[in-house]
Amino acid sequence: MSVKLTPYITLEGRTQEAIQFYGQVMGAEVLSILTYGDMPDLPDTFPDEVRSLVAHAKVQVGGTELMFSDAPGGTPIESGKRVTVCVTTDSVEESRRIFDALQEGGEVNMPFREEPFSPGFGDLTDKFGVTFQIYTELG
Repeated sequence: MSVKLTPYITLEGRTQEAIQFYGQVMGAEVLSILTYGDMPDLPDTFPDEVRSLVAHAKVQVGGTELMFSDAPGGTPIESGKRVTVCVTTDSVEESRRIFDALQEGGEVNMPFREEPFSPGFGDLTDKFGVTFQIYTELG
């Protein structure tokens, strides 16, 4: 038996934008995407703006998969429902590039710098409210 942890990110109507952004920053490749409108049992009462939101998406970044969805109807995401994702590289320069790109429009929680456990580490919350730890692992 093998166990694989896959971070699942729920956003408030910005999943398509987030997937596109992560594709530019980290080369994320869309494996599958399903909107609420694509779901066969969706009630006719669902408004059109909800039908275009992402019900489930899976993307691949390197050897890792991430899953996404939009909260239907602009439902606010409860505290504790956000996900922290650790991005690990083997290059301080690549870690710095990813950190700098993700911080645009976001907030730095811990500046990117050398730490006792990593030659390049930083923590930030991006413009979508998702917290990332950028971790460089050498050797």
